[in-house]
Amino acid sequence: MAGLRRMTRRLLSVGLACCLLALLPAPASRADELPLRKAGLWEIKVVRVGSLLPQMTMQHCTDETTDKEMSTLFAPMSKEVCSRRDTRKTETGYVSDSVCSVGGLSLASHSDITGDFNSAFTVKSTSHAEYGSGGAPHDNVVTFEAKWLGDCKPDQKPGDVVMPGGFKINVKDAQKLKSLLPK
Repeated sequence: MAGLRRMTRRLLSVGLACCLLALLPAPASRADELPLRKAGLWEIKVVRVGSLLPQMTMQHCTDETTDKEMSTLFAPMSKEVCSRRDTRKTETGYVSDSVCSVGGLSLASHSDITGDFNSAFTVKSTSHAEYGSGGAPHDNVVTFEAKWLGDCKPDQKPGDVVMPGGFKINVKDAQKLKSLLPK
């Protein structure tokens, strides 16, 4: 039972890390920047195709300052774990390519991003993961469906992310987020 909990926590941690890295702005060296999201409460549904990880829905309370700060706050973490993060504007939205390594996991991903960042946007991401400990390579297809729900709830502040099961963390607390990443 403890092994199953440990594996589930590791999978959830990797999933959270991948979600955050996929949704975060890339460092300033990239060619194009994603627009800021409309302030308020966003629901982000993570749909995985052919994965052992379950579908996950989380909520993120944000404002203009928080979205801008996320770029600055996570840029050092992104630089530490990502050797490549490129984003460019297309006719239909944006395309992002990245190569990141976290917790013995090497992840190369390609994302197509569409939507208006005011009411809804979608990130369709394909990735190839390789585990340094000899695990089999794994290809994954994930879709992030984000929709604006309205104002944040009275007990929420900008930066709060509510995960499945009610676990809440504020993205401004980088030390707590780093502790969730697998070693």
